Amino acid sequence: MATVARDRLARMLRGDTETAFCVELTASTDELALEVEGIGPVTFPVPPAQARTLLGLGQPARFGRGEETLTDPGVRDTWEIPKDLVRARWDDDALNGILTAAKDELGLPIAAELTADLHSLLVYEPGQFFLAHQDSEKDDSMIGTLVVTLPSSHTGGELVVRHLDERTVHRGSTAELSLVAFYADCRHEVREVRSGYRIALTYNLLLRGDTDLPEGDEGAVAELADFLREHFSTPVPTHRPAVAEHPPNRLVYLLDHEYTPRALGWSALKGADAARASLLRAASTRAGYEAVLALAEVKTTHSAFDADDDEYGYRQRSWDDDENGENDEDGEDVDGTADYDIQELIDVDITLTHWTGPHGGQLEATSLSVSADEVCASAPTDDLEPYATEYEGYMGNWGNTLDRWYHRAAVVVWPREQAFANRAETSPAWALDTLTEMALAGDVSGARAAAATLEPFWDGALRARSPRDKDRISATFGVALRTADAVADAPAAAMLLRPFRVESLTADDVTSFGRLASRYGQQWTVGLLRTWAGAGESTWAGRGPERRQWVADSLPGLCAGLHAAPGAGATTAQLLLDLAWRWLSEAIGIAVRSSSPRLRDRGLDDLGRPLAAVLTAAAATGTASIRAAVAAYLRQQPDAITALEMPALRAATDLPGDGLRGEAGFGDLATDCAARLSARLALPRRTSIDWSITLPTGGCACDLCDTLRAFLADPDQRTLEWPLAKGGRQHVHSRIDTAELPVSHVTRRLGRPYTLILHKTDTLFTDEAAARASDQADLEWLTESFTSAHRPLRA
Repeated sequence: MATVARDRLARMLRGDTETAFCVELTASTDELALEVEGIGPVTFPVPPAQARTLLGLGQPARFGRGEETLTDPGVRDTWEIPKDLVRARWDDDALNGILTAAKDELGLPIAAELTADLHSLLVYEPGQFFLAHQDSEKDDSMIGTLVVTLPSSHTGGELVVRHLDERTVHRGSTAELSLVAFYADCRHEVREVRSGYRIALTYNLLLRGDTDLPEGDEGAVAELADFLREHFSTPVPTHRPAVAEHPPNRLVYLLDHEYTPRALGWSALKGADAARASLLRAASTRAGYEAVLALAEVKTTHSAFDADDDEYGYRQRSWDDDENGENDEDGEDVDGTADYDIQELIDVDITLTHWTGPHGGQLEATSLSVSADEVCASAPTDDLEPYATEYEGYMGNWGNTLDRWYHRAAVVVWPREQAFANRAETSPAWALDTLTEMALAGDVSGARAAAATLEPFWDGALRARSPRDKDRISATFGVALRTADAVADAPAAAMLLRPFRVESLTADDVTSFGRLASRYGQQWTVGLLRTWAGAGESTWAGRGPERRQWVADSLPGLCAGLHAAPGAGATTAQLLLDLAWRWLSEAIGIAVRSSSPRLRDRGLDDLGRPLAAVLTAAAATGTASIRAAVAAYLRQQPDAITALEMPALRAATDLPGDGLRGEAGFGDLATDCAARLSARLALPRRTSIDWSITLPTGGCACDLCDTLRAFLADPDQRTLEWPLAKGGRQHVHSRIDTAELPVSHVTRRLGRPYTLILHKTDTLFTDEAAARASDQADLEWLTESFTSAHRPLRA
């Protein structure tokens, strides 16, 4: 509700802090408790019955004219509840916020204190009004009036405030408190209430304390510095009870002009940007803060309609729009020449793409999303020219939206003691290099202390949000390994490496990672590898193509390199291999349990190369236990496991020589696969009159499934006509489709209940013949490729 410090700062830099004569605000009804003696608590929204009760306590309201106080219903026709009967209790923070907002919007001195003194409770019934007038000053310190209109259902009763040739019109709300603050010399009126009841509290606004405004640039710098201090000392609401509130880490002031990375510099700022940035930079220095320049990409999303879309793009025009009828409230041409009718702002996303140091210098590319609580601007982004626009028409659940992208420069301010953390969040690579340089220069304790300031945001700073981010983070991994070694502290090293994933680890990192494992020990290494792999997370076994590719392409070389490395390398290779097999075995289990045969076989096929890699890595490191575990695990699986064994064996043919294939256990794997294939091929072929089908158990033993199972198992019955209610039909449909059975199912919609017609199709024979041919081809390939295929599988 209140105008926060960053927005006051932006308005001051724009140079219009003293132009407002009237301020409109809103507040939640939870922030005001109102009681009237003789009635009790006032309900929000105020119901008509309670409004009529209030009328019974009211007296004809009076008004001042010169030194006189008069009663004239031709000038002021409303009811006033005696002040001594009214108890209005505000939430302290809410009232302070309202008064701060009013003071700021009205351009009053920041050091002054603005308070509100209750004056009256007014009730307007249909036909009542208050003609245009000025409020008389009831106190030497009175600066203006605050009108709080309580939520109620009424029409008319608009509050109109005028100053010189300007006018504002304010309507009440049916759900919120509507607040209007204005200077005492403003003429204002309450238009006639047409229906319902308008109820309002009025307050005298009193200004006390230091009411002098600073003069000149020195005064502006001092006041801007005060705004900065307030910004960095005010906690930002999180709206999440479990998350503590903290002051913001930075302030991002968006400039008006566009700049290229090459042209951005303190001495190259254009027009008003130069003067504003100079003032803000001076204020930052005075407040003990640091200022840098940055480039930002701003994306705005509005609800919008194509200007030519008459069916959905019509515009409702308020009576209080521009009286000349030239423009609507959004500044778009009413005659339809604009491309879009822009409606509500839905979202704003601001990302810093480059930044430089306090004294200028070369910009560094980055990608840092900043929150709305950190951003302000003197010129609204929508007033600028976007470099790209995208309109998305109606999409069912989503309305019409207009996305626009803008390039903007910014001055970014942060407290000096938070300079390292802020610049680190902007550029993790720079932070890692800086920490390494500090440690290697002998300031190890300083490097550890600086590293500790990164923990609150470090995971988020290295979280990939786009393919470009993944490349940047991957390039940072080697630097992070070097920094983790340099800080010589196990907790700090683990924190610095925690955001990465195991897929970042390659054979190129053998030396660095092996050294870390030796320095910090096995327990530290196990914990880090588990974190990288996502062990313990509900989704870790299901991590998809990236994990499969890493295991298939990188695991053998990585384990072989670590095994040959000095120190704890061999132990680290074993830990990594154990973790990879644990992930792979769980992924295999998920695929095998799939109720869809096609998805099951596709999932197992995708895991063939990773299985070959695990066995190869086990052979390269001499880890017989993994080979035994793989053999025992596969031996327990159903015959569908051949969909995994065959692609693994085909991948093994790329290995050099038969020796490594034998050491890795591929011969044993081929033996098991060949035995399963031979067993399937030994089964008698289906005769042309055998229509029997096996229904997978699927964990269901209901009466419907028993009936379905009996029909499917019958070798002679091909069609079943089954009167069945809707719920039963849906269950049977689901069982057939999930198991991908060669059975059609249609509903004959006659009679009650409808009849479900099941019919076994000819694909029963064609699919079985194709599967048999595939098994035969696979067995022949195995016999030719693996000389040990005749031997039994050994654990």
